Amino acid sequence: MFSRIVKPTLSAIVQIVVLALAVAWILDSGAQAMGYRWQWDRVPDYIAFYEDGEWWPAELLEGLLVTIQISLISLVATLAIGLVTALLRNSNSIVGRTVATGYVELIRNTPLLVQIYLLYFVFGPVIGLDRFSTAVLALALFQGAYTAEIFRAGLNSIERGQFEAARSLGLSRTYTFGDVILPQVIQRTLPPLTNEVISLIKNSSIVSVMAVFDLTTEARNIVSETAMPFEIWFSVAIIYLALTLSLSAVAAWLEHKLGANWRTQ
Repeated sequence: MFSRIVKPTLSAIVQIVVLALAVAWILDSGAQAMGYRWQWDRVPDYIAFYEDGEWWPAELLEGLLVTIQISLISLVATLAIGLVTALLRNSNSIVGRTVATGYVELIRNTPLLVQIYLLYFVFGPVIGLDRFSTAVLALALFQGAYTAEIFRAGLNSIERGQFEAARSLGLSRTYTFGDVILPQVIQRTLPPLTNEVISLIKNSSIVSVMAVFDLTTEARNIVSETAMPFEIWFSVAIIYLALTLSLSAVAAWLEHKLGANWRTQ
């Protein structure tokens, strides 16, 4: 069992290292051909700096913290919107189904950038939203439409007999969904939900059009000041990659734990 896990992992790490070295060689060769001088030694100054006996976050780290904050708040709102929308689409209410279906179709068939502009320039000033709140709302509404379909597919995959068994045991609808149905839905939909969370993190870079000082905005400002596009944007790409890979690892661990728990029950 140990070798079945370790060997593929080590093989994947070796392949990643070889690929990274090959990409680095190609980039260095291209830079030399263009006469470009790498300035990687300056990049750490835009991540953190040491002053007055303490380490302080620099522009990229401050932007990363804003990106994480936006993503976390948007994630909570996304899951709530997605679950409510999925329940409405499966409800017996004609009005609820109509509203939920209209919301999903409207959001999924219009670009996120257009939705951000509409919220920022039209609806935001009317309801008094600042830039940060507008960014969170735009991401939550956009990802919530896709998450709703994931939850709806998970709900539809639950056998009808489980609802009937819970009802025969005298469980209320709240306990039925909270203790019986939703745990199974989460287990079955965890991989696609992970993809949506990763998409949310990547889509958070688009909110830079509203001058929210996230990672992308800070990187753009640094590039305009230093003329180091390659070093800064590669650093930003690595930071986003580290975020998404860490999230994928956590999701894989959760999927394993949930599967183990269900197998022991």
